[in-house]
Amino acid sequence: MLPKDPASMNTSTASLAGLIWSVADLLRGDFKQSQYGRIILPFTVLRRLECVLAPTKDKVLALAESSKAMLDDARHKVLLHAADKTFYNTSKLDLAHLGETHIFDNLDSYVRAFSKDAREIFEHFSFESSLDKLDEADLLYRVVQEFAHFDLSPEAVSNYQMGLVFEDLIRRFAESANDTAGEHFTPRDIVRLTTSLVFSGDDEALTRPGIIKTIYDPTAGTGGFLSSGMEYLLELNERASLKTFGQELNPESYAICKADMLIKGQHIDNIKLGNTLSNDQLRGNTFDYCLSNPPFGVDWKKVEKVIKDENKLQGFNGRFGPGLPRVSDGSLLFLLHLISKMAPKTETNPGGRIGIILNGSPLFTGGAGSGESEIRRYVLEHDLLDAIVALPTDMFYNTGIATYIWVLSNHKPVERKGKVLLINATDLHSPMRKSLGSKRKQLNDEALEKIVGLYSRYDSAELEASGIAKVFNTTDFGYRRITVERPLKLAFYPKDAERIAALQADKAWEKLDGNLQSAILDALSRFDQDRLLSRTQFKKQLTALLGEIKLPTPAFKLLCKQIGEQDDEAEVCKSKGQPEANPDLRDNENVPLGEDIHDYFAREVLPHVPDAWIDESKCDEQDGQVGIVGYEIPFNRHFYQYQPPRSLEEIDADLDKVSREIMELLAEVHS
Repeated sequence: MLPKDPASMNTSTASLAGLIWSVADLLRGDFKQSQYGRIILPFTVLRRLECVLAPTKDKVLALAESSKAMLDDARHKVLLHAADKTFYNTSKLDLAHLGETHIFDNLDSYVRAFSKDAREIFEHFSFESSLDKLDEADLLYRVVQEFAHFDLSPEAVSNYQMGLVFEDLIRRFAESANDTAGEHFTPRDIVRLTTSLVFSGDDEALTRPGIIKTIYDPTAGTGGFLSSGMEYLLELNERASLKTFGQELNPESYAICKADMLIKGQHIDNIKLGNTLSNDQLRGNTFDYCLSNPPFGVDWKKVEKVIKDENKLQGFNGRFGPGLPRVSDGSLLFLLHLISKMAPKTETNPGGRIGIILNGSPLFTGGAGSGESEIRRYVLEHDLLDAIVALPTDMFYNTGIATYIWVLSNHKPVERKGKVLLINATDLHSPMRKSLGSKRKQLNDEALEKIVGLYSRYDSAELEASGIAKVFNTTDFGYRRITVERPLKLAFYPKDAERIAALQADKAWEKLDGNLQSAILDALSRFDQDRLLSRTQFKKQLTALLGEIKLPTPAFKLLCKQIGEQDDEAEVCKSKGQPEANPDLRDNENVPLGEDIHDYFAREVLPHVPDAWIDESKCDEQDGQVGIVGYEIPFNRHFYQYQPPRSLEEIDADLDKVSREIMELLAEVHS
C-alpha cells in the first residue's frame, strides 16, 4: 500500500494551496522568485496558528492578564492549558486588526507574543528581515490583508489537509529555488517510495487500535519523510498515533519542518536544530521507524575530532564503534547513527526499521579492513540489511548521480534472515513534463507499486520472473583478502655503465663515506662476470674484492636496488633459510567467504605462478584467520547484461551515411 501523493490532493485543497501561493503575484518585481517562499511560508504558518488559537483566545488573554505575578514556568503551563494546544499567543492583535500606520511594529509585537516554541519558528525563518523588506517595498499591509482573509481554521481545513497544503507550498518553494532545493528537499516520489518500503510488512501492527509509533529523521530538511510517515499511518489506521522526531542543520529548513509539525498537531519540541553527527540532541532515544536522505559525499572534517573521540572513547557503546569512513564522505556515519537509533526488539516492541538514501560509494568504496568495509561488515554480519533499491539517475534536484535506497531491520522475518534483496529499478522511470534542476525523471504510481510489491511479497518465482530483483545471502558480499607473495630472485650486473651511473645518482649513495664509495666502484670494475644469478655469490665476491673494507647493510641494499634486477632465472634470495618475498611482486586475491583459501589459491594462483605462497602472517583482527575480511556490494555487476558490439558492416554503413550528409551540407554552402 502506498501513501497518498501530495501532488494528487483533492481539488479544494489544491486550490487553497494555489490561492495562497498566488500572493507571489504581489511580490513579483520587488523580490526574487527564490525569495517567495521565505515570505509565504511563515505567513501561512502565522495565519494557521491564529485560526487554531481563535476559539480559546479570549480565555488565554484573560489568564495572561491575571497570571502576570506567577513564575514563568507555572504561568506557561497555565496558558498552555487555557489554549488547549501545545502553544499560545498573549497578544490582543491578529492579522485583520494590525492597522495601517504602525503595521510593522504591531506585527512584530504580535509574533513575539507567541510561546517560545512557536516564536522560534519565525526567528529561524528570519521573518523580521522579510517584514523589513516588505515594509520598504510598501507591500507589508497588502500581504497581511491577503493572508487575513484566508480561512485556515481547523473547521475549514483539517490538520491532514493543512499538512498537504503546506507541503504543496514547500514543494513550490523548492521548485522556485531549485539551485539549493536538493540540499533540504527530497522529491516526493522518492519520499513515498522510501516510506512505503519501511512501513511495508508492518500493516498488521499499524492497524491495531490505539497503537503509538515513533518516526525519526536525523536530516529532517523540510520534514518530508516525517509528513509522509504520518500520511501512511493515517490511511492504515485513523486511531493510531505517530510521534515525530527530527534534527536539522539548516535553520530555514528547520523552521519549515517545525512549522509543518506544529500545523499537524505534533509536539514540536521533538524537532531539534543542530549537527546530528557532532551534537545528537536526541541522545538515548530510539525509534520504530528511521528515515533519512543525508547529503551525498559531504565531508565531515569540521566535526572530525568529535566523531573520532566518540569512536575511540565509546567504541560500540557509542554510535561509531564499527568503524569510520574516510573524511571526504560522511554518508556511512549517518547510517551508523540511524542503526544506533533503531528501537530494540522486545516482547512488547517488534524492533526498528530504517530507510536511508545513499549514493553509490557506500556500496563498494574501501577495501578489506577499511572503515567503509568494516561498517558494511557490521551491517551484514548482524543481519541488519534487508534490501537495496537502485533508483534511476536524474531523480534529485541538485544531482543526477546514481542513488540507492537501503532498507534495514533488526527484526527480519524468518524467510528474510541471512538474506538481502536487490531491486534494480533504474529503468522504471518516466519523464517529467518539466525538469526541476537536475531532476528530469520521476517514479509514477505504477513503478512505485511494482517496487513495493516485489519487496513486500518476497515471492521467489515473482522475483525471478521480474528480471530486476535478486535475493542473495549476506555472506555473498563478503570475501577474505589474502596476500600473495612471490620470491625475490635477483640477477646482478656489476659492470653495467647505466646501472653504475644510476647508483651514483641515488641520494643514498651521497650519504656513504667517500673511501667506501671509491672502494665499491673499484670492486665492481674488477668482477670477472658481467651477470651473476645469485645474491649470495654476488655478496661473497664483492666482500672479497673489498678486502678489509667492511660493507654496511644500507650500502649492500643500495647495490641490490641499483645493480640487481628481478630475474626468474636467478637463484631465490633467502633470509634465515626462508625464501624472501619481492615486495614489487606482492599481490592480493579476494577469496569468497565460505571457500577455503588454500583450495582457491591452488586453483586460481599456482597454475600461473607456481613459486607463489600465501603470507599467513596477515590475519583478520576479528576472527584471527588468515586473510583480512572485507565486504562490498557490487550492485551493478549483479545486474550487468552483456551488449555485443555492433558489426563492422553496420558501423561502416553509418559512417558512409554521415559522410554523405556532410558532403551534401558542404555542397549547399558552396552553391
